[in-house]
Amino acid sequence: MTVNRRQFLRAGAGLAAGVAAAPLLQACKLESRRELADGGFAQLRTRHFREQLTLNPVTSTYLGGEGWDPALGVLHGRLRNHAPDALRDEADTYRDHTRAHLTIDDALLSPQGRVDHAVMGAQLAFLQHQLDRRYHERAVDTYVAEPFRGVDWQMQQMRATSSQQLGDEAEWSQVVERLSAVPEYLAIARANLEAGQKAGNMPDRRMVRIDGIAGSRANATYFRLTVPQLAKAYMAGQSFEGAMTRRLADAGAAAARAYEQFAVWMERTYPLNESANRFALGEAGYEWRVRTVLRDERSANELFDYGGRQVEEYTQRMSEVAERILRERGIGVPSGDEDRAWSIRRVMDDLSAESPANDEELLRWYREAAARAVAYGREREMFDVPADYRLDIVPTPPVLRSTIDAAYYPAPPLKNVGVGRFYLTPTGNDPAALRQHSRASVADTAVHEGFPGHDWHFKYMTQQAAEISHIRWLTIGAVEDSSSMWSDSMAVEGWGLYAEELMATPVADRPHGFYSPGEYLFELQGQLLRAARVRIDVGLHTGRMSFEDAVAYYTGHVSFFPDACAKAASDPAAKAACDSAARAIYRYSKWPTQAITYNLGKTAIVSMREAYRSRAGASYSPREFHEQFMRMGTIPPGFFRDVLLPK
Repeated sequence: MTVNRRQFLRAGAGLAAGVAAAPLLQACKLESRRELADGGFAQLRTRHFREQLTLNPVTSTYLGGEGWDPALGVLHGRLRNHAPDALRDEADTYRDHTRAHLTIDDALLSPQGRVDHAVMGAQLAFLQHQLDRRYHERAVDTYVAEPFRGVDWQMQQMRATSSQQLGDEAEWSQVVERLSAVPEYLAIARANLEAGQKAGNMPDRRMVRIDGIAGSRANATYFRLTVPQLAKAYMAGQSFEGAMTRRLADAGAAAARAYEQFAVWMERTYPLNESANRFALGEAGYEWRVRTVLRDERSANELFDYGGRQVEEYTQRMSEVAERILRERGIGVPSGDEDRAWSIRRVMDDLSAESPANDEELLRWYREAAARAVAYGREREMFDVPADYRLDIVPTPPVLRSTIDAAYYPAPPLKNVGVGRFYLTPTGNDPAALRQHSRASVADTAVHEGFPGHDWHFKYMTQQAAEISHIRWLTIGAVEDSSSMWSDSMAVEGWGLYAEELMATPVADRPHGFYSPGEYLFELQGQLLRAARVRIDVGLHTGRMSFEDAVAYYTGHVSFFPDACAKAASDPAAKAACDSAARAIYRYSKWPTQAITYNLGKTAIVSMREAYRSRAGASYSPREFHEQFMRMGTIPPGFFRDVLLPK
């Protein structure tokens, strides 16, 4: 959907002129200048926010945009317009917004206004940067993920009309409308990708094969079979069931055919056996993203070295814990650095022997660990946990089971309705899959996704929503694919990783805090994984590591299985380790700087906490710091450090 550019330009020009004049009015009182700056920026910020939801209907669905303005409810039936003329209009709009943004003297804004001003500047810079580098000509995963996520989130957010029924006639009509938009959406996507191919601006072959071809065929199955099946179950007994089911089936079949044709076109168009790697962003581009999006001034070289030091630190800590556990079990411990991997793997293999017998027991273990975490938080008075706070874990909906093991999906924050969901994917009682959920590994995941991780974080932010500016919720570019700015991950995923470490704080008679020694070993492995991502992600995107180098680093430093890929042909365990590493490295290769946000976000929180503690002295309150942090919303900590720690 395009914006009314004539109306926008009139409003934008007037706003820019008024704000630009403010510093020139020497006779004007400072308070008046501040009021003018605050008012002008508030208008510009709101216009930018509304426009981003209008241009990105799936983002509006994800956030619950109609809760902010009911007029945005029509967006549930639409998809983003990636056509060249629409993108040119967007580029013009971003330049207009940027000019207006630059005329505002942020020194006159309130502290929170200055944060929002910096956030909006980074968002505009990213949007223009993506258009300048013509990312839409290679964004294969975006074109596959966006329609699927839009329809999936629509159904997740539908109102319950009874204990079994979901959605009214208007809501299901919007699903039909969005499905009907898929063929034209993919026609535009194909034209963009063809232009990119002609210009040599091509996606990496792995993205084409995995997200493009396989993902398109998975979408075809989802739209042709899964959506009508779910709809039939959700609409059973409603007066509009028969006609709506037929409409959904027809629209779903058309969307499925479009994705099947899209997959065939990619198979015939792209050289899937080429040896060239096309994923690297380049050092300059990588550093631009780190500086602009994540608000971190370190160079690629500094981050690469930092990641290596973090890996060594967590490996050593894991080794020390593993050796203590081995000695307690009367198992001899070999000496030398080369045997650290053996000690760690031996203990983790032993711990993995205690796995759930079936999915029912798996779910119970996670629920028990989550309840234990909440009780621990209350006992230690870590947070002001309401008496009615409840963390539940539910089986992942069937449509999502192929893509996640465990994940947290927040309620749409702008609607102020619904609840977040901690999803755990059943294994179908598969013994091999159940062994991946050892009892010792459960607690760390329950903490990260549940309490005091994502579930607590989002629920607290929602309670404080009046203090959190709407643009801090935006997922610029896309919600969750390689077109996204990923600015929220440093706060959200950084908080999840911080929560894991926070629960390990030693207390009397509990050297590992909430965790048992075995659980603590898995917590350290989670920290090690996120540290390794820093070194790998920088390495991949700046040419310091090849894809194969990154896989080898992962198997050696995260899986503790050196040379796993070389042994894969004859050793099933080595093959599993090699395959797991390759899947992880592929994810990092297509999403530059996303993988580093977990560790960088966590360490930024720790740094701010220690500075906050130092200033507060004897009056320091961990709860006060944590609440102040969460009230800042889902933006990288670098944007609001000066507000939390004023100079």
